[in-house]
Amino acid sequence: MCRNIRTLHNFEPYATSDEVHAAALQYVRKIAGTTKPSHANAEAFDAAVEEIAHTTQHLLDALVTTAPPKNREVEAEKRRARYEARA
Repeated sequence: MCRNIRTLHNFEPYATSDEVHAAALQYVRKIAGTTKPSHANAEAFDAAVEEIAHTTQHLLDALVTTAPPKNREVEAEKRRARYEARA
């Protein structure tokens, strides 16, 4: 879907509310097809971001796994390596 939306589940430390909000914002931007809504659509856009962030946080809180938590730095390095390989 959108490369800017990152996996938030099973990391140590847990995803912050800012990370959840950023993912929701990227999702809504992708669905709406715009990075900045018009003045007429701003309220609906912002409401969608808040609802999706709220639902996403509930999802993350409810998910269960037996896998060990991932390391953010290691995963970031893997992303950088994949990016370099594409270039």
